[in-house]
Amino acid sequence: MKISRAACLTLALPLALAAQPPSTQPPANPITASFRGRTMGLQRNLAQAFDSIPEAKFGYKPTPAQLTIGFIAQHLASDDYLFCNAFGDMKATLPDEDTATPDSVKAKWSKDKLVTKLKASLTFCENAFAQLDDAKLADQVSMTFGGQSRTITRANNLLPPTALPRPTRSGDR
Repeated sequence: MKISRAACLTLALPLALAAQPPSTQPPANPITASFRGRTMGLQRNLAQAFDSIPEAKFGYKPTPAQLTIGFIAQHLASDDYLFCNAFGDMKATLPDEDTATPDSVKAKWSKDKLVTKLKASLTFCENAFAQLDDAKLADQVSMTFGGQSRTITRANNLLPPTALPRPTRSGDR
């Protein structure tokens, strides 16, 4: 008897949720909402991908010219902080170990340490997104690359992929 009630609830809940009418109100900030949704989905995929790679493979690189998996993990974490710091007033505070250690050394940290730091950077980005809205996309922000600062537009004239022209195939001409 208890099992049949649980089964009915399990089936009824998704049906009840699906029967609710979709919201007709557009989001308050449609551009940043779309960008945030897409980015957060990609970040979840990255975290899952790095979780699934065995620690023994973090030193692997397909060819001598390519980066190791560990280097890519630490590079993604560093870039998350660099770019997400530009979203608003909230800024990341990183331990000296993260800012003073060369990338080539960080790339050799353990998988647990690299994945933990990557996930922390993804969480920071998610929180930084919360302070961004469509009205702030055209703001000028200062970013430092390789020791040189320059001023750029926060949105950096980016277009969503759906707004880009469709590539032509060789047979479509």
